[in-house]
Amino acid sequence: MVAEDIFKALSDPTRRRILDELVERDGQTLFEICARLMSKHGLALSRQAVSQHLAVLEAADLVRSRRQGRYKFHDLNTEPLEHIVTRWLKPEKSEGTS
Repeated sequence: MVAEDIFKALSDPTRRRILDELVERDGQTLFEICARLMSKHGLALSRQAVSQHLAVLEAADLVRSRRQGRYKFHDLNTEPLEHIVTRWLKPEKSEGTS
């Protein structure tokens, strides 16, 4: 995981919406994600366009996909975000230490 990949993935508003949808309901298929983007956000994107966005999110390890029969499900992975956050949030130093 490279921080630049995470920031690149998060820089696009459509990819952030995809992540928002996965927060609301994890384990969605490409078809479900496309339908939710259209119905909730008015984004009429082709499945190919959404698939490309998902590929960027997967490259940053923010989304993991798994196959179950004929279907491919997409799951949110928050570990990279947790790593980024903790990178700059260090525990406060106790009194008497510098």
